[in-house]
Amino acid sequence: MTAPPRLPAPTRLILGPFNRVEGDLEVTLDVSEGVVQAAQVTAPLFRGFETILAGRAPADALVVAPRVCGICSVSQSAAAAGALARLAGIEAPPNGRLAADLVLACENLADHVTHFALFFMPDFARAAYAGRPWHATVRERYAAGRGRSQQRLVAARARLLHLLGLLAGKWPHSLALQPGGTTRAVDGGERIRLMGILAEFRECLEEVLFAGPLDEVAALDSPAALARWADAAPDSRGDFRLFLAIARDLELDRLGRGPAAFLSHGGFGLWPAGTLMDGIGGPLDTAQMREDPAHSWMAGPPAHPADGTTVPDADKPGAYSWCKAPRLAGRPAEVGALARHAVAGDPLARGLVGNGGGSVRDRVVMRLVEAARLLIAMEGWVRRLTPGEPFCHDAPLPEDGAAAGLVEAARGALGHWLTVRRGVIHNYQIVAPTTWNFSPRDQDGQPGPLEQALAGTPVQPGEDTPLAVQHVVRSFDPCMACTVH
Repeated sequence: MTAPPRLPAPTRLILGPFNRVEGDLEVTLDVSEGVVQAAQVTAPLFRGFETILAGRAPADALVVAPRVCGICSVSQSAAAAGALARLAGIEAPPNGRLAADLVLACENLADHVTHFALFFMPDFARAAYAGRPWHATVRERYAAGRGRSQQRLVAARARLLHLLGLLAGKWPHSLALQPGGTTRAVDGGERIRLMGILAEFRECLEEVLFAGPLDEVAALDSPAALARWADAAPDSRGDFRLFLAIARDLELDRLGRGPAAFLSHGGFGLWPAGTLMDGIGGPLDTAQMREDPAHSWMAGPPAHPADGTTVPDADKPGAYSWCKAPRLAGRPAEVGALARHAVAGDPLARGLVGNGGGSVRDRVVMRLVEAARLLIAMEGWVRRLTPGEPFCHDAPLPEDGAAAGLVEAARGALGHWLTVRRGVIHNYQIVAPTTWNFSPRDQDGQPGPLEQALAGTPVQPGEDTPLAVQHVVRSFDPCMACTVH
């Protein structure tokens, strides 16, 4: 009897430290037959912010938590302020809610542009793609540090952040977001300046990214409508069309398929909290959340974030990341712009994912479409500001209690869980978007969303840092600084 042929043993590749991501990241790949068979995603840097917060006055969270990260500090501020507001049982006045939404939306919008211009598109300017019909255009627009579009978008982003100067005093690490609203009131002249800042940014997006009206992109309501919009002009007209041409050529719609499970905390009154599991939408039950440390360098059993602990165990057998594994009803879930629009029932996002998981193309498409929609919403919020009306209420905090602050950061669902006893923080736990997306395996061996998305990714002969793997990783826009604390 002839023995079956033996397959060659998988080749192990270790990619890291990863460039052009926020924070520290390593990815281990088992490769055979030209594809990734399995992946392990490692967050190699322990930071300890949750330990730093223990024993402090609750209001100290407004100072300490934003320093989890510089690139998305407003998101951390908003979650901390939200937790304290719920602890105090208070709501901000209308002006305060509008100003807080503007501050967070500004950071999210800036992050979308940063991701596209600095982190994602430069990969397509590499020499490995020199034979592609779009390569010369990408090099001219997005070659790292000198691309024409890149330079324009980065400059426009810097001017957009002046909005945070007016509304929050500074960026990052502002103290303007408080449980009772925002500390910086706006007068009539400043409201006009805010509209001018948004108008200038709109002009840049309409010229560079979309080569057409923002409202046309915001109104896209199906994959067919997206295709018609793309085909209405040459591929080189606007960088969104350029990306869609790249996506068609490289079949990015088939690359990086994550789990068929999405969740969103909801935000801005634009997107509701909820889930989408195997194509079926539903409410978000945060009581079903657990953080599983089975393969993280953390001690303790799986626990709801409100009951979780941050106890390092650097010698733990079988562990390979400082990131815990968040799960919803036992399932890994993807978060981000694609997730929040799909959960909200947006027909474009639902059409892109169908009943399955998101792809590299889908994640980037929905970030850019969200950028258009978010800027339009921000213009409306500025018009609704009422100079002379209050922006903040006093918010005295109780001696004991527990609360959560849930927001949508640029990268997805961010949650802060706070417990106060005798006037000081007893426990503080943070679950960031990249904690969801870049989680390790759980106690049942289920891979996290990125680990699932990397399985099946092609690896070309001789590649030690596969380009396709980099596209998948960067499509999630990781912020590793927020991932572990």
